[in-house]
Amino acid sequence: MSMFNSMRISASGLSAERLRMDTITSNMSNATTTRGKDGKPYVRKVAVFQESLDNEKGLNGVKAVGILEDKSPLRTVFDPSHPDANKEGYVTMPNVNVLNEMADMISASRSYEANVDTLNASKSMFMKSLEIGR
Repeated sequence: MSMFNSMRISASGLSAERLRMDTITSNMSNATTTRGKDGKPYVRKVAVFQESLDNEKGLNGVKAVGILEDKSPLRTVFDPSHPDANKEGYVTMPNVNVLNEMADMISASRSYEANVDTLNASKSMFMKSLEIGR
């Protein structure tokens, strides 16, 4: 096992949580987008990760598999004055719940902080071991 494996794992976690936060930010920004480029309402996105285990190369951690669309149904809101309202006055809204997105953002932020702390602890251990060798 390489001396820097813990740093590589933390770095992969940082990248993963950054992608997760970017995806959440996109969801929150488009929470009221009723018409995108395709003419349809925005659909919530979810970042998907999997563990990355490559013992031959010593590369372990997390890798992004992709960003998938949430399959939950879109919301309908009664607003006859909205330009995208149908004949009955209902508007199809994105399936984004801002409160859930905020909770996910807090979770991603805390995970990011934990990876930074782990990276700093590893760095500190390496610095101490270099001082011992003096």
